Amino acid sequence: MFYRRKIILALLQLFDGQIDRISLQKLLFLFTQSQTKAEYDFIPYKFGCYSYSANADLTTMVRRGILSETSSHFISNETTDYFEMLKKEDKKLMLKVKNNYGKMSANALMKYTYINFPYWAINSIKAKEILTAEQFEKINKIRPKSEDIVLFTIGYEGISLEEYLNRLLKNDVKLLVDVRYNPLSMKYGFSKKQLQRYCNSLGIEYIHFPEVGIASEQRQALNTQSDYDKLFAVYRKNTLPKTMDTQLQILNLLKTNKRIALTCFESNICQCHRKYLAESIERLPDFKYKVKHI
Repeated sequence: MFYRRKIILALLQLFDGQIDRISLQKLLFLFTQSQTKAEYDFIPYKFGCYSYSANADLTTMVRRGILSETSSHFISNETTDYFEMLKKEDKKLMLKVKNNYGKMSANALMKYTYINFPYWAINSIKAKEILTAEQFEKINKIRPKSEDIVLFTIGYEGISLEEYLNRLLKNDVKLLVDVRYNPLSMKYGFSKKQLQRYCNSLGIEYIHFPEVGIASEQRQALNTQSDYDKLFAVYRKNTLPKTMDTQLQILNLLKTNKRIALTCFESNICQCHRKYLAESIERLPDFKYKVKHI
């Protein structure tokens, strides 16, 4: 079993085997905020801090009979002592979470996290209701906003779905432009339908242009930067000149949405075709905006 799932089961164990859905996300958030390397990352969602990855693990454990769920709670069916399986430091952190926050209601936990971690409350539908006007204004002030028109590029290699989405949110990206030829991924959250759903849930639109991607069969044996450079030389020669209509469409989307991001897999911009696509769009006669790799 993945260690991160043992953390969820240990947390449930300390709370007599069941925790309501909202409190579980908040308690898990407070626990991971103290970890040196967090087992789960979180995004600002409609009830505050929320981890899609944790929810996916919960769903998997329900499907396997490890957990049961009701409309309001997750319930552990386990008798194994998962708390004892945790690392020493994680045991201390979890006991601290139990002692400090264990008696708080879901609403109290929401309010506490909103006040102390305001970024994760920027999309909350409850914040205005449970906070004072001054506290709510603090959240409004931290909400990312920009009027600059920027063409961003972003890769998801090496980061979680939540970290990826946070980069989009913190840069106030309005539209994600998927430029993969084949928008499927073995990594959780990054196949086309999943990614579109998660983006839309945060107010980010999604569109896919496969014609500006590179087919998988062309991406074999990429072992050195020289291999990548040869691949991109072919891409610049053959693909970019044939996709000018799509590039113009992307430029028009930039003008309309003001802040859009081209996305593919690689974290290293020099090993991804999105760099050369962005440069080609940048050379269009009507382009007069910023380009930024995030």
